[in-house]
Amino acid sequence: MGDTTFSVGGKTVCITGASSGIGRHLASHLAGQGANVLAVARRQDALADWEQSTTGNVASVAADLGDIENISAIGDKIAAHFGDVDILINAAGLNPRLHASEINPAQWQQTIDINLSASFFLAQKFVPAMQAKGWGRVINFASLQSRRAFANGIAYGASKGGVEQMTRAMAEAWSSTGIGCNAIAPGFFPTELTAKVFDDADLAKKNADQTCIGRNGKLRDLEGPVMFLASPASDYVTGQVLFVDGGFTAK
Repeated sequence: MGDTTFSVGGKTVCITGASSGIGRHLASHLAGQGANVLAVARRQDALADWEQSTTGNVASVAADLGDIENISAIGDKIAAHFGDVDILINAAGLNPRLHASEINPAQWQQTIDINLSASFFLAQKFVPAMQAKGWGRVINFASLQSRRAFANGIAYGASKGGVEQMTRAMAEAWSSTGIGCNAIAPGFFPTELTAKVFDDADLAKKNADQTCIGRNGKLRDLEGPVMFLASPASDYVTGQVLFVDGGFTAK
């Protein structure tokens, strides 16, 4: 039997925000590593395209995670495909990019619901089955804005600051029963959410220059960190936020 330290083979993974960007890339990568991958996002057409282009045991559920009252029912649809979820990756995100003087209550609430509340209530839904097995993983997506204030980022930053603290609180609540709860805080990666940043060459260069490495992220840079946090390799790691930012926050 081979070394399974960094293995997710046979595990059932639910990953949100999987119709594009980071979520889609990681969903494909985990499927390629032998996991049963259930992708969740709002856009059915994009999910269907992902399924058709991905090799492995995959399925999808089209759902609006901003509908917090319906999260339990969404969880039931997810579990109907591969059974109990072993690894939950909360990668769905929304950034309205509005100044503090401009954002309205509906935009604020939608950002909090998708970035923070949905992550908690999906975890709450799936954790009991993980506890029954004595092993599981919750991987949340935090952000540079969990700790840094960016222009036009008050709602997003508030939600991602919440993700960081929620991750620690999840660990306190659930890790004694075998559930690892951690977060990844990406730097600047080219996705739909950051298109406005990368469309501005000067701004993209400014962000790259802020890192210790001297470049912005590539989606493959997230594969290793996710494999670590999703696998037995991180059995004694919980309540942590791993900044995958090329050293942006080190300067």
